[in-house]
This record gives sequence, structure tokens and C-alpha cells, in this order.
Amino acid sequence: MSADRPDPACGRVALTREWLREGGIEDMVARTAPTLRLLSDAERAASLREVLSARQSQDEAVWLFGYGSLIWNPTVRYAERRVACVPGWHRCFCLAALAGRGTPEKPGLLLGLDRGGRCVGVALRLQRDGLEEELSLLWRREMVAGSYVPRWVPVHALDGTRLGDAIAFTINPDAPSYAGDLEHEEVVHRLATAHGELGSAAEYLQRTRDGLRSLGIHDELVEMLAAQVDERLATGAAEPPGGGQSS
Repeated sequence: MSADRPDPACGRVALTREWLREGGIEDMVARTAPTLRLLSDAERAASLREVLSARQSQDEAVWLFGYGSLIWNPTVRYAERRVACVPGWHRCFCLAALAGRGTPEKPGLLLGLDRGGRCVGVALRLQRDGLEEELSLLWRREMVAGSYVPRWVPVHALDGTRLGDAIAFTINPDAPSYAGDLEHEEVVHRLATAHGELGSAAEYLQRTRDGLRSLGIHDELVEMLAAQVDERLATGAAEPPGGGQSS
């Protein structure tokens, strides 16, 4: 059985380029959360055109800023990766996951960039060859239901050197899936208990923590949440289904 297809035994899929290209993410969301309005192909294409039209120079490199799963499973081809900082935005578990890492009955939480503070993550310089194909694939992954607002943000290396502007998927506070006002206890509960076809919300949190650590990045919020969720799982206070690996 292909790794891109659901395994009936564990109900998990791997988030890969091939799965995205085949429309797997739209099918998954439509199947799991049928009341959620998905963006059409035309709407996604218009969103991508709008972002590219705001590009300051066609000669400059196109960077992508990753702060969550794009760190440990980028799916796009890139020519360079740098640890980088974006001012004016911070990493936050503020997106309700009704599919993939949760369900409408037990929504998980995913990361978004919310306003204020600063965020340290990775800047991926995309290859010039096949750029439109890579961006189209990226839009299929991130712009499923309009939960994010893609925009250009300034990115700096940790020594302060400006790398340029990067595409970042910031949270849409007007989207129905925005969950930036949850109490801390509810955040921990959702991360410890939710799961979907891509795996558990806890796994998403743990992989993000590990991905940040591998780059020498310490995120106080991610470390604290991961420690609290790990403790709950270890004591059996929350028991998501095990088995398999997901991306």
C-alpha cells in the first residue's frame, strides 16, 4: 500500500508532495469536517497571484518562513536553509485542527503566526527552477480553508543581517477556526487528546519541539507545552492511539 494512502489499520496518512499533488489534503478535510468551507482551486490561485504581485523585486530570492511543521516536514524543494527571526509576529497554538490532527468532535491545535513579539524559525530559500510549481504545492498545503493569511515579512539572520522578505502564513483571526483565545488548560488538553488521520496533536507538538531543538532554537512556550503534554501522556491522563509514524 502506498504511504500516501490511508492505512485502514491505523487511519494514518503521510503528508508528502505526492499526496498534496493528488488532492489528498482537500479530500481528508472534506471527509472529516464536511461543514468546513474549503477554498476552490481558483481562490487558491488568486491568493498566490496576489502574494506574488506584492513581491518587491522579481530578481530577489524567494524565501519561505517556517515556524512549525515546515521546519520538520517542508515538502517544498529549497536551495538554502537558515535559522532566522521575524519581528512583529510570534508562534502560537491558535488554529483549531478539525482534520489531520483532530476532528470536529475533538479538535486539535496547530501553530500560526499571531501579531506581536518575535519568532525564531527557519528561512527556506526556494529554488528558482520550478518556483511556481513549488508555491502551488505549498498553497495546496496551507491554504485549504482560508485559516491563514499569506504575506511577505522581513526575515533576519540571528546576527541581525537582513535576508530579505519571506512568505509567511500568518493566522487569520477572522476565520472560524481561529483559537487564539483559549485558556492554557484547554490548550494542553487539546494537544494531549486530539488525533486525526495525520496523527496526534501531541506528535505535532513534539516534532516541532524536536525540530526547533535540532536548530538550537529554544521556544519557551513550545517547551512548556511539550513537557506538560508528555507528563499527561506518561501518566495516562490522555491516551491518543499509538502506532505508525506520520509526517
